[in-house]
Order: sequence, then structure tokens, then C-alpha cells
Amino acid sequence: MAGAQRIALGSIAVGLGVLALKGVAWRLTGSAALFSDAAETVVNVAAGVIALGALRLAARPADANHPYGHDKAEVFAAVIEGALIVLAAGMIVQHAWLVWRHPAPLDMPLAGMALNALATLANAGWALVLLRRGRALRSAALRADGQHLLTDVITSAGVLIGVALVVVTGVAWLDPLLAALTAAYILVAGLRVIGESVGGLMDAAPADAIVRRIRHLLGEAASGALEAHDLRVRAAGRQTYMEFDLVVPGSMTVADAHTICDRIESALKAEIEGLVVTIHVEPEGKAKHHGVIVV
Repeated sequence: MAGAQRIALGSIAVGLGVLALKGVAWRLTGSAALFSDAAETVVNVAAGVIALGALRLAARPADANHPYGHDKAEVFAAVIEGALIVLAAGMIVQHAWLVWRHPAPLDMPLAGMALNALATLANAGWALVLLRRGRALRSAALRADGQHLLTDVITSAGVLIGVALVVVTGVAWLDPLLAALTAAYILVAGLRVIGESVGGLMDAAPADAIVRRIRHLLGEAASGALEAHDLRVRAAGRQTYMEFDLVVPGSMTVADAHTICDRIESALKAEIEGLVVTIHVEPEGKAKHHGVIVV
């Protein structure tokens, strides 16, 4: 977890550097499109601070008030980041409208574009780091931050192309129009981040492929039992919680049933990192003849 916190600190440092470059680029040119790019970077920095706080909270061990730990703090952070992205989109639209009403030629466009391009390259490299480490550490906050940075990279590339068109054509209204289009793209990305994160808050089941893999492993490891039914799986931050009823022959001893449960847990945990398994053992009279049939 300390590694994730170091990466979050790196995100803040990179974000501040990129914000400085984009802020200077906007001030040099007065471009509404470059303002939109800088505004999104403000969100990047804020998201980095929120992610760091969430990672520190999520690292706390379980306690009396939170017996399942604090992992969902990362999911809350991802929801807040999505909300900040939506807020940035609104700020950009407002600025674009002001520039649309009072268009003006761009100042020092080449210098501004060069600074913005440098900032975009820095963001692209760091986004790849965040996504790779976020997957490795199973960190919702780092993955959300990486996805947001990739969105920033795409919008920055579009902004650079648009500013170049303004310079070449001399059509001033292209600048606020491009800013508005950028805001629309950012808005969609923010809503997507919120949607994905809310699934974690609502204890949504993992992907169908993961559930199918769990059922397959369960069928292989439950030799000696009769069936497993009422399987429920949910993700909460880096943890995956799973519970089901395991039907065994009525004559089986508690010790033998416990051995089967241990074998099932070992097989599942070897495949799924951070898995917490709860198994309720039932006699064969409780069989429902659905779910995972072992024999």
C-alpha cells in the first residue's frame, strides 16, 4: 500500500508541473481551448490529493467500527474525481461562452502550443504508469486517476490540433468552439468514471468472466461435496468478497466438511488476490439442484 501512496504523491508532483506549463501556455496565448486544457489539469491535481488521502485511509486495518476494513475509501475517491471532472467541464463551457461573445486573436500561439505539447507528453507517460500500477495494486483510485489522465492526453491532442487550425485559418471563433467540444468530451468521461465507481459502492458483482472462473474452480475443488448454490460475489476496493452454501452428504463429519472448505478456499485464493470467502455448510436435504453441481 505504501507503493500506491508513493505513486499518488508522484501524481501530485507531475500534475503541478503540467499545470504550470499549461497555465503559462494559456496566459501567453489567451486561447479558450488552452484554458480548457489547463482547467482539466487543475482537476488532475485535486484528484491526486484526494487519491492520496483515500489510499492512506484505505491502508488502515479493520477496526470495531469498520470490521471489513476501509477499502471503499478508494471508491469514494473515484466518485469525487468524476464529480470534479464534471465541474471542470462546466467551467470550460462558461469560459468558452465568454470568449465566443468577445473573440480576439491569439498571442504567441507557437510558444503556447510548444509548452502544451510538452505537458501532454508528460501526462501520457504518467498515465501509463498509473494504469499499470493501479491494475497491479488493485487500486480503484489509481486506475481512475490514470483513466482521467488518458482523457486529458486525448483532449490535449485535440486542443493542439484545433489551436493550429485557428492559427492557420485565422478564424477566431474556432477557439471557443473547440473549448466547448473539449468540455463535452470531458463531461462524458467524468460521468463514465462516476458510473464505474458507483458500481463499487453498490456492491456490484465482478465481470461475468470472473464469476465463470470462480464457478469452474469451485466445481474442481469441491470434490466430496454435492453442490454449491446461492453464490454471491462482490468487490470492495482491493478486496473481493464471496459467499455460498456448500451441500455435503448428511453422514459427513464436520472435520471432513471443513477439509473440503479449506481446499476450496486455497484454490480460489490462489487465483483471486484479496479474496475473502465465507462458506455455509448444509446437509444434502438442503440441496437445491442448481448452482455448481459437484457430483
